[in-house]
Amino acid sequence: MTSLVAQVMVILQEYRHAEFSDECPLPDPNQTPEQIARDQIDARLRAAGWVVQGTSEISHTAGTGIAVREYQTSIGPADYALFADKRALGVVEAKPDAWGERLTTVETQSSSYATAQLKWVKNPEPLPFVYEATGAITRFTDCRDPKPRSREVFTFHQPQTLLEWSRQPRSFRTALQDLPALITDGLRECQITAITNLEASLKQDRPRALVQMATGSGKTFTAITQVYRLLKHAGARRVLFLVDTKNLGEQAEQEFMAFVPNDDSRKFTELYTVQRLSSSHISPHAEVIISTIQRMYSILKGEDLPEGAEDEHPAERMHSRKEPLPVANNPKVPPEFFDVVIIDECHRSIYNLWRQVIEYFDSFLVGLTATPDARTYGFFQKNVVSEYTHERAVADGVNVGNEVYLIDTKVTAAGGKVAARQMVEKRERQTRKKRWEAQDEDLIYAATQIDRSVMVPDQIRTVIRAFRDKLPEIFPNRTEVPKTLIFAKTDSHADDIIQIVRQEFGESNQFCKKITNQTQKTDKQDPKSVLQQFRNEYYPRIAVTVDMIATGTDVKPLECLLFMRDVKSANYFEQMKGRGTRVVKPDDLKKVTPSAHAKTHYVIVDAVGVTRSVKTASQPLDTKPSIPFKDLAYEVMMGATDEDTVSSLASRLSRLDKQLGPAEQARIADKAGKPLQTIVRDLFDAIDGDRIEALAIQTTGNPAPDDAAMDAARDTLVRDAANVFTGELITMLDTIRRDHEQIIDHDTLDTVTNIGWAGDATENAQAIAREFTDWMEDNRDRIEALSIYFTQPARRSQITYAMIKETLAALKSDRPRLAPAYVWRAYAHLDDFTGTTPISELTQLVALIRRVAGLDEQLTPNEDRVRRNFQNWVLRRHSGAGEKFTDPQMDWLRLIRDHIATSIRIEAEDLDFAPFDAQGGLGRMYALFGEGYGAVMDEMNEALSA
Repeated sequence: MTSLVAQVMVILQEYRHAEFSDECPLPDPNQTPEQIARDQIDARLRAAGWVVQGTSEISHTAGTGIAVREYQTSIGPADYALFADKRALGVVEAKPDAWGERLTTVETQSSSYATAQLKWVKNPEPLPFVYEATGAITRFTDCRDPKPRSREVFTFHQPQTLLEWSRQPRSFRTALQDLPALITDGLRECQITAITNLEASLKQDRPRALVQMATGSGKTFTAITQVYRLLKHAGARRVLFLVDTKNLGEQAEQEFMAFVPNDDSRKFTELYTVQRLSSSHISPHAEVIISTIQRMYSILKGEDLPEGAEDEHPAERMHSRKEPLPVANNPKVPPEFFDVVIIDECHRSIYNLWRQVIEYFDSFLVGLTATPDARTYGFFQKNVVSEYTHERAVADGVNVGNEVYLIDTKVTAAGGKVAARQMVEKRERQTRKKRWEAQDEDLIYAATQIDRSVMVPDQIRTVIRAFRDKLPEIFPNRTEVPKTLIFAKTDSHADDIIQIVRQEFGESNQFCKKITNQTQKTDKQDPKSVLQQFRNEYYPRIAVTVDMIATGTDVKPLECLLFMRDVKSANYFEQMKGRGTRVVKPDDLKKVTPSAHAKTHYVIVDAVGVTRSVKTASQPLDTKPSIPFKDLAYEVMMGATDEDTVSSLASRLSRLDKQLGPAEQARIADKAGKPLQTIVRDLFDAIDGDRIEALAIQTTGNPAPDDAAMDAARDTLVRDAANVFTGELITMLDTIRRDHEQIIDHDTLDTVTNIGWAGDATENAQAIAREFTDWMEDNRDRIEALSIYFTQPARRSQITYAMIKETLAALKSDRPRLAPAYVWRAYAHLDDFTGTTPISELTQLVALIRRVAGLDEQLTPNEDRVRRNFQNWVLRRHSGAGEKFTDPQMDWLRLIRDHIATSIRIEAEDLDFAPFDAQGGLGRMYALFGEGYGAVMDEMNEALSA
């Protein structure tokens, strides 16, 4: 009986795309492959809402749609003819499972049935909808499309859907061809490029597209603009906006609510209904649905969503103990429910469990990310419609760049030691209840254990004190602490940091606060209200977080990121850095940081080596894809107990389990003494954190076991789970696996790359300076302003604002990464410059050109040089025998001085504009200086350009 149940379970798992109702019969061993496929197709049709009938039992009153087997046409019987509301809508060509890889070869056959004359029915036009199907694969063609192309779909569309589509004058893909020209008012160039290229991709019917835009460049605004155009001009019925945390969903909802299109004065939510899902109910009237991918998975599965499941993004969460079940065909949310699915932060949401949610829908898939990796490019089939990098965003003034300030301590690098019999304080992690007791034996702890199993108050204090003392060096000329975000390892670590920050800075509770999902939710101190204060008010100056605002959260006045935790994921690190890269208007920055003039850059304070540690892409369950299956299995058999190896092996066996037939399952169970599914479950259980902790507590009697006890417990569980493996079993599994696997290489990209880790700050600055100098030297004969600065000193006074602007445009075009602000910081480091950084890119560039050309020995802001030259010029004029300038004349000359400081040169026509026009303009100049006013301006141009 047990064997029969196991076989039944295996057979049910072989239905790759959906869980069907009890109508799905178990295969009869006497059936042919064709008969088995027909039974499975019948089940799929019924699950989609079709009533399956034979020609002798046709009844249009049996349901909204009927699928008639072996329906006669003028060229022979079609396997299935689809009718809804007595209208013939399409045909299905059925093939056995073995045809899966050859299903596209029967498209001509299925299309011929769609164009043939049906018996008993007048169909002067070809039927619009054509399917080819096996028991596992379903392909679909909408013949109304401009260039009809078959695509694989999760299952058959519902009868109501095909009926609705048939009544529309044109298909969605046809409507996309007539999108009007984009109105570009209010859009950045990078947004215009993204939308234009995305629409071109949609018109070409490319199923997936990737929008890569730097953090802070307006990805969500771009997406909403595109959604608006698809709803208004292409007749899109419904769009899904997928996020991976509740926080990001709330932010997206706010952006939809605030969005006003540039061709309508009404807000988006006045024109269309937007619903952010907080339950399983989806409004039938909503055109835009915002949902976390976790909630959409639970809806498709028909399960309740566990509390807190939407609070942190899945990529940072450990794998679940149980192997996740596949999504099923949900009649309330069928695959065709959405026309377009937009996936925010898609570099985190397209793998493992979550990929099946995205691929369930028969929709265009549009990914949004600032930090794609090889797998992201692979998933979106290298169809990158926008590549707007952080370097380009900095060059365009959309983002600001960063500087890195290192704080290294002895304990941070090497850990420490607690001697035996030393009295130590012990604390429960969650309750923070403390007790004192003697240490049993010497404890030598590594740096990785700090703030996890060992907390060293003075290590935190040393870092915070160094940060406090060096703030005048990191942020010169500031009277308050810049808005700073500290990344902690755990919630307990965050509490320790907060207490020490308040003590070391001598400040109150409001100075430093915690923003995590564990923040106590009082009336006014829930995480959202604290975040709002951090963003818009003077206090808090410092916020401490773990993950909640590490990604996707906009805090524009933020100028400093202090890392007190390491990050191994390259993508996640880039996302965390993105919190500081946002641009903010000077006036808005001054509202929360009064002594700041402008946000020219942000500073990463690295207290744990995060900027120097090796980074990897975010990892799926199989964290060792480069190791052959057989080697992984032998490693576990021979005693490997680390989580990566066990997780990788379990993941591969789990995939294999879903591919096997009853006979192969029985062979493995006979050899191993247990089913493969049980082996997989045992391996996952062995590295489940809850089980490990329970065993460690049971073994040690300590309710808070240390890392050594946890490691020992994991080793025991893994060894017990691995006892099943023998050389013969591994060889059998490897042989069966190779028979069933086909490699699809999504990750190898045919491109040339250059990868390297950055050196120290001085090396970085020197490299930037060399690159900038080389560009100047290469273009000194081509660009007029450079030619004058380098080779024609007599003409320096003739350099105009337009010339410098032309030079800046050429620099941004040739070397986007060499934005003046970026190069300025490099020279500021090399020259030990501590003054105020100019706000204007043009004046920054003038100072940099002069520094490279050797006109200034040290980096000198243009404003400072012009003021110094002005003072010297006035002194020379007044020390001679000539007439001294009067006070009214001096006031006017100071206006000219300030104009030259920002605009490079003064011309007579400039006197007609601000600030001169308000003081009388050219007439006032003439009244003060008479016929010699022109000579005075020429003299100032020459003297101040020196």
